Amino acid sequence: MPRQFAARISAFMTSLACIGLLVIGGPAHAQQAVPAPLEVDEIAVPERVLTLDLTRDANDIWDRIRRGFGMPDLDSERVGDQQAFYLNRPGFLKQVFSRGGRYLYYIVDELERRGMPTELALLPMVESSYNPLAYSRAHASGLWQFIPSTGKQYNLTQDNWVDERRDVIASTNAALDYLQYIYEMHGDWHLALASYNWGEGSVQRALKRNAEEGLPLEYSHLRMPDETRNYVPKLQAIKNIVSEPELFHFELPYVANEMHFVSVDAPIGVDLATAATLSGMPLDEFLALNPGFNRPVTTMPGQAFIVPTDRARQLREGLDELKRSGKGWSLHTVEKGERLEQIAARHDLSVTELRQINGLSGNAVSAGHTLLVPSGIDPDGALQVSSMLPFAAAAARQQGLKIGGSGGGLKAPAAVRTTAGGSKKAAAPAKPGAKKAAPKAAPKKASKPAAKKAPQTSTAKSTGKTTAKPAAPKQASKPAAKAKAPARN
Repeated sequence: MPRQFAARISAFMTSLACIGLLVIGGPAHAQQAVPAPLEVDEIAVPERVLTLDLTRDANDIWDRIRRGFGMPDLDSERVGDQQAFYLNRPGFLKQVFSRGGRYLYYIVDELERRGMPTELALLPMVESSYNPLAYSRAHASGLWQFIPSTGKQYNLTQDNWVDERRDVIASTNAALDYLQYIYEMHGDWHLALASYNWGEGSVQRALKRNAEEGLPLEYSHLRMPDETRNYVPKLQAIKNIVSEPELFHFELPYVANEMHFVSVDAPIGVDLATAATLSGMPLDEFLALNPGFNRPVTTMPGQAFIVPTDRARQLREGLDELKRSGKGWSLHTVEKGERLEQIAARHDLSVTELRQINGLSGNAVSAGHTLLVPSGIDPDGALQVSSMLPFAAAAARQQGLKIGGSGGGLKAPAAVRTTAGGSKKAAAPAKPGAKKAAPKAAPKKASKPAAKKAPQTSTAKSTGKTTAKPAAPKQASKPAAKAKAPARN
């Protein structure tokens, strides 16, 4: 009996041991199970968002531009290509941004005043690389690349004396007028930009074609030339770089968020080289702010010199002293039978120098035309300027200018030369008088002449073939308001 009981106890304990192994073995095995790997697609990566602290003042002009971005972003392969193009040329990129620093404050200020997106301040980089003397095969000129017909439509004077397509103030006003007009036409900034480049008529036809074919009426879906198809991507690429330069390992040149230039009234008969010297500026820097002149001398009342804010007082004082000295430039009216050799000798110039200053291509001039001549002043500065004005000769297809009209420019009565003081002005060259015709262009431009008066700096507009742009009536007084702003003297 005890032996049977012991056997049963042993069997029972063996059973318990087996059960224990099963209980312990199960969980131990479960602990070694490897969980299924998470799919990469299941991990949500937060999109990087550019944040701006609008409670503080802008650090520089780039910071201010970022705060005013208002156009929808364009994301496409073409944007990436254009971005790579610029980033692979960091030297060029920095040079262009530095050059634009002269003009950005005024452009951004005007965009904000009009309630327009500040991406447009970057548009001159696409148009002209911020070069106010840029000139295209389509005869577009200036920062904004205006073609002649569009420039005339927006009251930009183009004659033998000035080309306001290159004038920084006048052309910026005109370009923003035009951009506002085409934006209101389309209600879409990408389509407005396409119109600026290609012409609003072309864009409207492309939109009509898409509508008839049941295709989307968006910029990216239109059939257009390659230049226009790459136009908005170029601007978007530049916007991306300005938005987050550190992301592209690029350092934007510092441009202070402050007014860079003001206008100073320019007396009649002062050459640009003398004005540069009186301002204490290198001539090339002075011309970069005053690129709208086709001649090296001021010839009409109401013109102005654009200079950095810290040089304005020095220039005004220098001009006052120059006026007291009686030295300057005057206009000589060519008499019947008078030859260039005689006129040049009378003013201690060679014939070559007289031709260069006046943009003449030949030695013959007819009676009644007028020529710039020095009046007690060294002509070397004007000669240097005339060699730096690449469009002066092209602008002067005729031999000098006929005296006509009743303006108040440099006076040149027959056989008498006026002094540079401007006090004896009676007859004015007919061409400069065209400036007064500006109000005729369109209701909106009525006040434009006032705008031009203060700052005579140049810029230009698009290579677009849009010659039939009706001036937007609502823009009527914008140019005037604009030009007055920088003309703080």
